[in-house]
Amino acid sequence: MIIGKLQRPADFERVLGRQSRARSAHFALHHLPADPAPSAWHAARLSTAPAELSTGESQPAHNSVEHDPPTVPQGCWVGMVVPKRHARRSVTRQLLKRQIRAAFAAATGMPPGMWVVRLRSPFDRQKFPSAASDALRQAARAELAQLLDKAMAPKRDAKA
Repeated sequence: MIIGKLQRPADFERVLGRQSRARSAHFALHHLPADPAPSAWHAARLSTAPAELSTGESQPAHNSVEHDPPTVPQGCWVGMVVPKRHARRSVTRQLLKRQIRAAFAAATGMPPGMWVVRLRSPFDRQKFPSAASDALRQAARAELAQLLDKAMAPKRDAKA
């Protein structure tokens, strides 16, 4: 499965506008079963009009090789929101982002679409005094694995 990286603010807004699919003590997981909006370069095409040069001679027109913009492959697109107010040190923010990417790489059976993992509360600095300790890494990885398992679990019917 292809795992891409969400980068455009419009994609984050679309996904975060939906209710979270699963929550844990520190993370929230949002999902939108859609592909990201095409990049700006998809819309840009080469001009087919002859170019005017300062020497007065016109250059032959360029033809676009592709007439349609390329399609985005079906796969998982992952975005991460790790705000500074919940993880003050950049070392901690980077550690959490690496753990999020690793959790998605290890997950199997993820439905395609855009996924955003949001850090919703800070880790206790009394328990994890070091910014990039092994204990913090293991705690984050375990919590993310549980979060993804919870998101993939079949939804129970409220009437049952």
